[in-house]
Amino acid sequence: METTGMRRKVQDELMEESEAVNLAADWADISQGLRKDLGHQLHSQWIKPIQLGSLCHDSGTLDLFLPTEFSANWVRDRFSDRLALAWKIARSEVRNVRISVHPGRRQVADLRLHSDGHRPANDGADKSIMAIAADTIGDSGFTSSVGLDASLTFAAFITGEANVLAFNAAQRMAAPEKPQFAPLYLKAATGQGKTHLLHAIGHSYLLAHPRARIFYCSAERFMVEFVQALKSGQTLEFKARLRSFDLLLVDDIQFIIGKASAQEELLYTIDALLAEGKRLVFAADRAPQALDGVEPRLLSRLSMGLVADIQAADIELRKKILGSKLTRFAPLEVPADVIDFLARTITRNIRELVGGLNKLIAYAQLTGQEVSLQLAEEQLTDILSANRRRITIDEIQRTVCQFYRIDRSEMSSKRRARAVVRPRQVAMYLAKVLTPRSYPEIGRKFGGRDHSTVIHAVRLIEDLRQRDADMDGDVRSLLRQLES
Repeated sequence: METTGMRRKVQDELMEESEAVNLAADWADISQGLRKDLGHQLHSQWIKPIQLGSLCHDSGTLDLFLPTEFSANWVRDRFSDRLALAWKIARSEVRNVRISVHPGRRQVADLRLHSDGHRPANDGADKSIMAIAADTIGDSGFTSSVGLDASLTFAAFITGEANVLAFNAAQRMAAPEKPQFAPLYLKAATGQGKTHLLHAIGHSYLLAHPRARIFYCSAERFMVEFVQALKSGQTLEFKARLRSFDLLLVDDIQFIIGKASAQEELLYTIDALLAEGKRLVFAADRAPQALDGVEPRLLSRLSMGLVADIQAADIELRKKILGSKLTRFAPLEVPADVIDFLARTITRNIRELVGGLNKLIAYAQLTGQEVSLQLAEEQLTDILSANRRRITIDEIQRTVCQFYRIDRSEMSSKRRARAVVRPRQVAMYLAKVLTPRSYPEIGRKFGGRDHSTVIHAVRLIEDLRQRDADMDGDVRSLLRQLES
């Protein structure tokens, strides 16, 4: 009975997780459509901060959460009908959309800080989850609470060549010792880990400084609260509170573009915090120099510390990340060819990669099927089609020839000089790894060679990658070029 109950509980959890993944996919499509309708600025300020809640199947009500009462009221007044219609079209079971402040944002009372800036004693709560700065200034009722995701820690961050610099810099910023650079600026495309590192810095810093005051927010949140303070005549309180923090973490700084008053306030805040030796970390999807519309003085402050770039994860890092997630599903087995397939085909960002794995395993367990390559191709068509960039053998040959500085004609020639043969074998290997072509089809693209020649080349390069660091480095570099 106990085993049956546990199995049922696991199935319920997997069903909830599967629904969450599907809701997130629908929301991505709806949000993209609203961005086209409303324009970049309105979408970024009001639609992008929306967080998905759960769907009540009995009432057909879907919860959508925003960070503040102000933003929830604004979106409810202007976009509720449009959001409801979009969801009804995407999912027939959604009959109503409820827009409100996230329940976690309301639980401020127990997390307030004393007026001296120290946190009151808590009942043994985990400090990594208590990374919340919340207080009330005067009688204005102006409050703010900002939480860190307990799962986004340094221990949970998988490193590789693409992100090791940013990871090490983030650890230095969180260390007890004074950092050598300030501020830290993390630059990465969507879903590559910059937000994870922001949260990890907050957790680690709080463990070393249990009484520290930490403020984590998005640039949109910063602007919304600043506008609220302006409208309510509480700008002095806003400035005083903001500058009282020991660690300031600001995500998606690119969305502060064009807001002159908010830019000016952020500039003064940076200067004040740096002057007091406090720590600042910013994250954006582009380098500081690429932030159009940013006031020059603010641009210089963002650039004055360390700009750490997180590159797109290469195939080896994507495999490592998938491998780290498999421990959650033990003893379920996921074949190596499935992991290889997901890592090769879901390349846009890590969030989609992990979401694809979760969806595949949830489906397999709920239907009682084994995880297989065929099942992955059948059930992940939406994710795969969005990620699939068709790399051709011609493109591979051209890239390899440029890399090794040989003429393109050598890919089909009969010459057997080592300087020509090895690049040709590398190109055959990449053709097998990156395209769906069969051995005979690949052989035909290399001067009509027999399929056994291609098989020999693929196995040889696989073996050399294990034994020869230079060869492995060459292949990694070519993979990054071709997949970018």
